[in-house]
Amino acid sequence: MSWIEHHEVSERLASQAQAAWREGRQEEAPDLYARAAEAEEKALADLDTSKTRTVGISAVSAVSLYYKAARFASAETLAVRWLGFDSLPAFAKEQLRNLLQAIWSEQVRASADAQFAPGQVLVSVKGPDIVPGGAPLDLIVDKVKAVQSILHRTAEFLSGLEHRKRGAPSRNIQDSCRPWLFQTPPGSYQFAVAIQEEYQPSFLEPELPTPRNVADCFLRILRIGIEDPEEGLAEIVPKADYRSTFLKLTRNLAPDGRICDRLDVRSTDGASTVTLDTEVRKNIGRVIRRVKQQDDQSLTRPERLRGMLRAVHLDRDWLELAVDNDHLRVHSVGEEVDDVIGPLVNKPVIVHAYVAGRRHKFLDIEPDSGA
Repeated sequence: MSWIEHHEVSERLASQAQAAWREGRQEEAPDLYARAAEAEEKALADLDTSKTRTVGISAVSAVSLYYKAARFASAETLAVRWLGFDSLPAFAKEQLRNLLQAIWSEQVRASADAQFAPGQVLVSVKGPDIVPGGAPLDLIVDKVKAVQSILHRTAEFLSGLEHRKRGAPSRNIQDSCRPWLFQTPPGSYQFAVAIQEEYQPSFLEPELPTPRNVADCFLRILRIGIEDPEEGLAEIVPKADYRSTFLKLTRNLAPDGRICDRLDVRSTDGASTVTLDTEVRKNIGRVIRRVKQQDDQSLTRPERLRGMLRAVHLDRDWLELAVDNDHLRVHSVGEEVDDVIGPLVNKPVIVHAYVAGRRHKFLDIEPDSGA
C-alpha cells in the first residue's frame, strides 16, 4: 500500500473512533484509535522525508492517535524519534513537545495510587497577562476553586440533596467527587481537572452519581447556563435555589477582562468547547438581578456600591463594605451561599442594592473588574 492509502485507512478509523465516542460506545474507541495510529505510522514510514511539512503533519497525527488510544509508550517512542529528525518543521516540533508533556502527565496519572473517571476537563485561560505555561497565581487559584465548587454542587444536585447554603460539602460528596489538578501542555495557560473515583464506595449510604456523570453534567450546566440561562437552564435544573447558585458560580468562573479575558472549558473526550468571556459574565449578572427583581417587586431603583468586601455574616443577614473611608452595611443577604460570596471577602466588589428606609437592601454582588 502507498502512503496515501495508509493515510486514508488511518483517517477512516479515526473517524469511526470519534463516532463511537459521540454515540456512547466509548469502549470501542481506543482500539479504533490504535489501529488508526498504526496505519498512520505505516504511512509515515513510506513518506519521502524531503517533504518535510507532510512528514511533520503525519508524525503529529500518528503520535496524537496513539495518545487518544491510551498507548502512551508507543506515542512517547514515536514522538522522541521524530523530534530527532533535523528537518522537522518548527510547528511539528512544538506540537510533538506539547504531546510529550500530555503523555507524561497521563503516565503519572496512571501510576498514581488512585482511580480516576475516564477523561479530563481542560480549562484554558487567555488574556494580556497570560503567557504560555504561566499565569498569576491568584487568578489560577480562584479559577480552580470555582471549578471545584461547581463540581461539588453538581454532585449534590445529581444526588437529590437539599440546597446547601452554609459550610463545605458533606464527606460523602467530597469522597465521591474529588477533583485532582494535572499539568497540561502550555498553549496560553491551561490545567486539567480529573475526578478521582471513590476507592471504597460505601454500601450503607444512598447511591451517589458517578464521577463521569458529574463531569458530563458540569459541562452541560455550564453550556446551557451561558447559552440560555433562564428557560434552558430551568429545564435541566428545575430547582430555583440550585439554578441561582449555578449561575453565580459560573459568573465567578468567567473572566473579568483585567488579567484574563477568555476562559475555555472542554472535555478530553471530544466534546465541543464552552467559552466564557466578559460578555458572558455581564449577561449572567443581568439575568441574576432580573430574576430576583421579579421575585421581589419591592426592589426598585438599584444602586451600585463599589468598595472592598470586609465582612460577611450570613446568619445575621448582613455584609460590610468599605467604601472610601467609611464602612457600609448592606442587609438581606441571608439567601447567599458560602461558596459564592466567601471567595470575594477582602476583594474589590460591586454590590447592587436598594435603599429601604435607612438601610441598603441586598440584590447582588460581583467582583469589581475596575471597568
